Amino acid sequence: MADLIQTPYWWEEAPPRSVPNAPPARTDVVVVGGGYTGLNAAIALRQSGIAVTVVEAEDFGFGASSRNAGHVSSGVNLGKSAASSKVRSPMERRLLAALLEQLKNEAAASFDFLEARVGELGRNVEYRRSGRVVCASLPSHFDALRAKSAKMTRDGVHLFERAAQRRVIGSDIYHGVMTIDRAGQLHPGKYVQGLVDLAMDEGAQLCSNCSVTAIERRHGGFRVKTRQASVDCDQVLIATNGYSDGLYPWVRRRIIPAASYIVVTDVLPEGMIEELLPNGRTAVDSRRLLSYFRPTPDRRRILFGGRASLRMQDAGRVAQELAGRLHEVFPQTKGIAIRNAWSGRIAFTFDLLPHFGEHGGIVYALGCNGSGVAMQSYLGHMAGRAMAGKERSAFWNLDFPTMPFYRETPWFLPAVTGWYRFRDVLERMTGV
Repeated sequence: MADLIQTPYWWEEAPPRSVPNAPPARTDVVVVGGGYTGLNAAIALRQSGIAVTVVEAEDFGFGASSRNAGHVSSGVNLGKSAASSKVRSPMERRLLAALLEQLKNEAAASFDFLEARVGELGRNVEYRRSGRVVCASLPSHFDALRAKSAKMTRDGVHLFERAAQRRVIGSDIYHGVMTIDRAGQLHPGKYVQGLVDLAMDEGAQLCSNCSVTAIERRHGGFRVKTRQASVDCDQVLIATNGYSDGLYPWVRRRIIPAASYIVVTDVLPEGMIEELLPNGRTAVDSRRLLSYFRPTPDRRRILFGGRASLRMQDAGRVAQELAGRLHEVFPQTKGIAIRNAWSGRIAFTFDLLPHFGEHGGIVYALGCNGSGVAMQSYLGHMAGRAMAGKERSAFWNLDFPTMPFYRETPWFLPAVTGWYRFRDVLERMTGV
C-alpha cells in the first residue's frame, strides 16, 4: 500500500474550510465545536434572533463530521440501561416506558429532520434515501434480527433468509440479512460545508483554528478564552463529541473517545458495484468489532469501515486488516487496490445513549455512539432551540453516567478491544 492516500476520500471534493474570523468581544452564545452538532445549533439560535459565535479548533470539517461514512440511520440505540427494570416499582416502569416511547419518537424524528435540513442547503450533498442492510454474522444473530424486526414497524423492515440474501448483497458469508427502508446516505464533507454556508447566511459568526483554553463564570454569564481572544457571553454549548478534551472535565469523564477506520477502493470494474450492493444500500454487520460499507456517491468504488481497534492507530496499518475484511465479505474485490485510508474519533457513552442537557450552567450535546449524522444534527438543533427558550427534547438532562476511576484517558480500551475480538472469534468458532 505504498501509494495509500491517508486523508478522507470526502476531502477531494469538500476539503475542510478555513474561516479566519477573530472572535468578537461579546456575543449571546458561544458554541464550542463546529461539526454537525455545533453548526445545527448555531442555525437554530440565529433563526431565533440570538447572536452566536462558533469556535472550531481546526478548519471546519476537519473532525468526524467529514471523516464518517455518511450513513444516515433512522433511529438510535436506546442503550443498555434503558431496558433494565428489575428493581423498579410498577409506577417507575410505567414512567420509564413512557420516556422510552418519547425517546424512540425523537430518534425517528432525527431522520426526518436530517432529510428536511439537506433540502434547505444551498449545495447538493448527494443525499439518497437508499435503505440499509444489517447482515447477520451468525445464525443466532439472524434470530436476534428477526425478534428486533417485530418492533421496528415504522421503519419498513424486511427479512431475507440466507438462501435469498443475494437479492440484497453479493456475499455468501452472512446468515441472512434485514433491510430497513428508512435509512439513507450522503456525502459527509459536502453536508458539513453546506451547514457552514447556511450558518453564515443566517448570520452566525464562525471562527476556525480557534481552540478554547478555558471557560470561566463571569457576571452572570461566561468568559470563553481562546488562543486568539476572550469572548464574553450569556450561554455556552459544548459540541465537541469524540474530540472533547479536558476543557470541561465533568463532560469529558462521561464520554469515551474511540477510533473508527475507513478505506476506499480504487475504481471497481464496470458493473461490480451492482453485484456487491444491488440496490446501493448502506450496510453493517452484527459483530462486536463491526464492519460497515456502502458505495461511494458515484457508484465507482466501495467504502469499507470498521472498528478494527478502538484505539487511535496508524490508519495505513489498520488498512490491511480492513482490506482483509473487505475481501472476506466480497471475494470479488481481491486484487483491487485500496486507495484511501483514514481514521476518526467517535464518542461512546456508558449507557450507549446520546446525551444533551445542562450542567453547571453549560449546555452539552454529544455521545453519538457511532451513529451521529442524523442524531447529532437533530440534538444540535434541539440544543439551539432549548437555549433560545423554546421546547426541550426528551433527551434533555437524562442521567449521564460515568464510572469510578475514569478521568480523561480511556485506559480500558485495549482490554475492551481484545475482549470484543476474542468474543467475535469464539462465536465464529462455536456458531453461537
